[in-house]
Amino acid sequence: MILETERLVLRPWKEADATDLYRYAKDEQVGPVAGWPPHKSIEESAEIIRTVFAQEGVYAVTLKDDDIAIGCIGLMTGSKSNFPISESEGEISYWIGVPFWGRGLIPEAMREMIRHGFEDLKLTTLWCGYFEGNEKSKRAQEKCGFRYYSTETDRLNALMDDIRTEHISRLTKEEWIVLKL
Repeated sequence: MILETERLVLRPWKEADATDLYRYAKDEQVGPVAGWPPHKSIEESAEIIRTVFAQEGVYAVTLKDDDIAIGCIGLMTGSKSNFPISESEGEISYWIGVPFWGRGLIPEAMREMIRHGFEDLKLTTLWCGYFEGNEKSKRAQEKCGFRYYSTETDRLNALMDDIRTEHISRLTKEEWIVLKL
């Protein structure tokens, strides 16, 4: 499935995206704040595409004019989520390369993912999380109508082998309908 916004195309990842993924995922400012280590090689990025990104609900974020993968957004439902949620709920996760920060691209991609979740997938609730200190992620969620729900302290982050505090936010379909009007 391919989803489009005014400036973006959200499309499935291709192994040919490995070089572009590596370009942005190797940056120390991107992965660690989101909970994963920077990529060390194009080969590692290709492996991530094959083993993590090659699943339903995970999309490369690309600009409409060049089709270069500059970030990632995913919508995992039910048991595929990192949260204990029902099959009628989903979790949105995302990141974007540093050169594209501050342009409103992730909120734009999130709004389309929210629409897709509620209208196409008929979900009832969407969830997002961000780790303590990731103010950019917090702002993106707030811009899209997510509201603070809870905080989990002393959460093991296996990918970085550390303990973190995660703030969780939520958006219900009813809240989204009101915001959309």
